[in-house]
Amino acid sequence: MPVVQQNGLSFHTQAFGAGPPAVMLHGLLIGSMTTWYFGAAPRLARSHRVLLYDLRGHGKSARARRGYDLATMVRDLDALLGDFTDEPATLVGHSYGALTALRFAMLHPERVARLVLVEAPLPPLRLPELDHFLRRPRGEMESALPDEIRHALRRGGRQALRLVDQLAFLAAESSLLADLDAEPEIGDDELAALACPLLAIYGNRSSCRPAGDRLRRVVPGAQLVLLPGGHFLPTEAAEALTHEIVRFCAGDVDG
Repeated sequence: MPVVQQNGLSFHTQAFGAGPPAVMLHGLLIGSMTTWYFGAAPRLARSHRVLLYDLRGHGKSARARRGYDLATMVRDLDALLGDFTDEPATLVGHSYGALTALRFAMLHPERVARLVLVEAPLPPLRLPELDHFLRRPRGEMESALPDEIRHALRRGGRQALRLVDQLAFLAAESSLLADLDAEPEIGDDELAALACPLLAIYGNRSSCRPAGDRLRRVVPGAQLVLLPGGHFLPTEAAEALTHEIVRFCAGDVDG
């Protein structure tokens, strides 16, 4: 799997499939490109050329101690997308990856064909699903993780150890918490200016649900789909989520 140098860091990337370009971004902390690689990416790759990458500080990308603000994450996406394609791309993101995709689309509308936001929080960023383990001591983090992640950790192996180390690093040795706390709000006027087709997917039990209602209300033509589950839909509702992503990316804007 290629390692790409951008913005002074090494990024672990994977590209596969054929067709119009699409980039899939995972969420913070417990996410990596495997969120999509073992989820919706293979199905989307039947009709699209798909790029996955580990965000800075995650997976096998470099452990950056700073730069988790949206402006820096957007610059990472900008650089990696520029290497991947010159065409407008579909962006699919989960959680903070979705928020990064949203901000990118605001800044670079000519480079985004479609936008799929899965459980995108809108600043101010307060996610009880993450906060309840993020601020715990390292030895207590695992017990507070979502069931699916905790069960995976119990199976052990290098991936489980890497995730535990990643969590501890991001929570205690990086600027991630401070960057999230400092992220400014996004105004309705900024959201209303979005021009590309947008699909917002949220869990019906998620604390982020009001953000989905706001996107549908403010963004012209935005679709909102609710799935059974909370914030971690790529594991909680994998098949239904994949269906909605593939449907929308195939051009079924009206559902």
